[in-house]
Amino acid sequence: MSEKIKVKINEEFRPAPQLKKLYWIYFVLAIFLGVLWWCIPVILFAPPVITVCISLPIVAVLIFTAYWIPKYYDSIVYKLTENEIIWKRGVWFKNTGIVPYNRITNIDITQGPISRKLGIAALKIQTAGYSGQQARSEIRINGIEDFEELREVIMGFVKGKKPVAVETYEEENIDSRILNEVVRIRKLLEKYSKTR
Repeated sequence: MSEKIKVKINEEFRPAPQLKKLYWIYFVLAIFLGVLWWCIPVILFAPPVITVCISLPIVAVLIFTAYWIPKYYDSIVYKLTENEIIWKRGVWFKNTGIVPYNRITNIDITQGPISRKLGIAALKIQTAGYSGQQARSEIRINGIEDFEELREVIMGFVKGKKPVAVETYEEENIDSRILNEVVRIRKLLEKYSKTR
């Protein structure tokens, strides 16, 4: 059995090696279900020119994907800090994101049948800005073995932070803003009445 990932604060961690296996399983399934069922009859019964024209692009895509899978897996990095989750991924196009704990509203665990067999799951983290109308998550932490434990760790940080709406409201001091606006209106009215 592979070593379980132990997440430490302020240290980067990577998905479990089973995530790479999952990508390879998807790759093989795509070849069998998406390519071979129609490609074999074409190769057997089509003229050689058509067979070559169809086979070369397919082989090129398959080689490219086989090259991309390990590179993509190696590019995935997550990090939990005191205030946020940081993620990085991407081979040619690098993507980085930061999700503050005080914006997190929900954490769902998703696990398909193959992922379940491999003992991994994904955490879909939704934030105040993304929940509701949109169905996608702000961040998806893929390939985690101790997914329940990681969810509890993140939720522990979330419970210790004030929600964004509360912080915004407290920082704003609404009474002071109303008073300043009333004073400004009064000055404008006095100025207007003197000019008449």
